[in-house]
Amino acid sequence: MAVMQKSVLALSGGVGGAKLALGLADSVAAGQLHVLANTGDDFKHLGLHISPDIDTLLYTLSGKSNESLGWGLADETWTVMAALEQLQGETWFRLGDNDLATHLWRTAQLADGVSLLDVTGKLAAQLGIVSHIHPMCEELVSTTVHSEGRDLAFQHYFVREQCKPAVTGFSFDGIDQASPNPEVMMLLASEALSAIVVCPSNPFVSIDPILQIPRMWTALRDCAAPLVLVSPIVSGMAIKGPAAKMMVELGMPVTALGVAQHYCDLYPDLLDYFVIDETDAKLVDEIAKLGVNVAIAPTVMTSRDDKKRLARFILDLVE
Repeated sequence: MAVMQKSVLALSGGVGGAKLALGLADSVAAGQLHVLANTGDDFKHLGLHISPDIDTLLYTLSGKSNESLGWGLADETWTVMAALEQLQGETWFRLGDNDLATHLWRTAQLADGVSLLDVTGKLAAQLGIVSHIHPMCEELVSTTVHSEGRDLAFQHYFVREQCKPAVTGFSFDGIDQASPNPEVMMLLASEALSAIVVCPSNPFVSIDPILQIPRMWTALRDCAAPLVLVSPIVSGMAIKGPAAKMMVELGMPVTALGVAQHYCDLYPDLLDYFVIDETDAKLVDEIAKLGVNVAIAPTVMTSRDDKKRLARFILDLVE
């Protein structure tokens, strides 16, 4: 099947979103994929600027990701972490030796006044990636997880405490002062896009931070290109990450319908198509009542062929 020649914009968090981003990269003409990445879980650690979701996209799209771990680089070594442990340093956030080079280089570039947008573009080019990875904004936005009377920085919740605390809500510190990525805003205002795809990422801590950047979700809504969102919940479970657990704790139905309701309530008229897994076909009528076109496809991606197959389904849907 011929690749799509017009550009596609994907919104993505980390591992789950990167899978579909790779399928889309395989399904459009070279250089025509743009990925708008969540940076709400960026943070400073050991004096370094860490961008977990951007790095997952960089490593996945370059073919260098550690598929056995699900994060970081393949063929990684851990000499620095072992030495840091001997010094009784903080090792709860594991950084491999090669991965550290990325963070060291990014931090040095930022200290020299290079923008995060340009730093990310340089990293992508150095890794041989022809797709475009766009941080959601230049400013630092920090996701805070509210839990049982205390607030946790996202990586403390996600990694250090392994998502165990029950969540009561989320906030994004600094988001009101953030400006949407200017290159993406220009893209949305142009006629270059054939589709906008919201990858199956966590709604609360991966996609909401992107959409809640001032002017972002309305620009996505008003763009002429149709917007397709793929449910991250399949048969009542999250394929990756704590989304299902969060939904239970927030008192939401842990279903694709619950996901659709979340987006329709917060972002009216944003969704043109909502893609659910074939195992959730029974939910079609209820989701359609929200005013969304529902499409059914195998959405679980375990192989590269699965990723391409889902990407092609989405692109055929908008064509």
